[in-house]
Amino acid sequence: MVRSLAIAAVLILAGACGEKQQAQQTPPAPPAVGVMAVASKPINPSAGFTGRVQAIDKVDLLARINGFLDKRLFQEGQHVNVGDLLFVIEQPPYQAQLDQKAAELDSAEAAQKNTAVQLQRAIQLVKTNNIPQATLDQRQAEDTMARSQILEAKAALEQAQINFDYTQIKAPISGRIGQSTFTVGSYLTPQSGTLATIVSQDPIYVTFPVSQRIVTDYRRQHPEPNATDAIAVKLKLADNSDYDHVGKVDFINVEVDRGTDTVLVRAVFDNPDGVLVDGQFVNVSVETGESRMGLSIPQTAIQLDQAGAYVFVINADNKAEMRRIKTQVGAGGQATVLEGLKEGEKIVVDGIQKVRPGQPVTPTDVQPAING
Repeated sequence: MVRSLAIAAVLILAGACGEKQQAQQTPPAPPAVGVMAVASKPINPSAGFTGRVQAIDKVDLLARINGFLDKRLFQEGQHVNVGDLLFVIEQPPYQAQLDQKAAELDSAEAAQKNTAVQLQRAIQLVKTNNIPQATLDQRQAEDTMARSQILEAKAALEQAQINFDYTQIKAPISGRIGQSTFTVGSYLTPQSGTLATIVSQDPIYVTFPVSQRIVTDYRRQHPEPNATDAIAVKLKLADNSDYDHVGKVDFINVEVDRGTDTVLVRAVFDNPDGVLVDGQFVNVSVETGESRMGLSIPQTAIQLDQAGAYVFVINADNKAEMRRIKTQVGAGGQATVLEGLKEGEKIVVDGIQKVRPGQPVTPTDVQPAING
């Protein structure tokens, strides 16, 4: 009985080993991958940079006289127009000074009228020798002094008017006004610092540094005037979305940054919705407008190692071949192939992590997603 059980156990073990060996000899199914045929497309050469948004106009509002802040007539963050009244500094002291200087001017003008009459009388009397010449000279001097006092009083009145006008702080530009540093009741002086800042919104600048070599090459290839008119400048925001408006280059700096060998380039954009804010960073794509045909592939299909960039090409036997390529970054998540591929060859664009060089695969044609 024991011998029979032992024989049965040996047979079961042998069967299990045979099944395991058979399973090990069965090759796994080729991995399924998505592929696309390399196609020639119109390509607009572009280059990418990091830029910073810059308001065209930016004004810090300051107090120009001493006094207590009486009114603040805006909400922080709102849009203001040129001439809008924003702050009022206490006016009564400056109104009193203005009234006083106006009265002093009236007094000076009245005094001059009297000296003018005395001068004319002296002129007539000296002709009949009723007064000496010295008296006439005295009357002329008195009239001249009275006229100068009128000029002095007018200047003092003008200065008093200027000081009174400074009690009203108005918007010198249109734009959004920022946080107010002082509250009503604060005592202000010209040394108090910025009361609030206004930044213009629409249009708006974006500045970005460009290699001196790139600028030189473009100028050499496009020596004609207004060559930058054909350049389209596009932006990607922090959430990787495309900005709706295309900008134009309006200024290239006349000096090179010695530390980075770059030239500051400025583009101007419409900003009707205020999406671009002064100081924010954006990704800049510059397109020259010179379309040409070229091979374009998704950047997601490109792999990198120490030797450089490569893709997996599927041959006629449905095996993956590693192919070294040279590319340059394009727009919309695409890359332009300079070397290494031919039109019509199929490359792996989905399931790349499952592919090894020389490995059979099960390819399926797909339409890759393109970030526009």
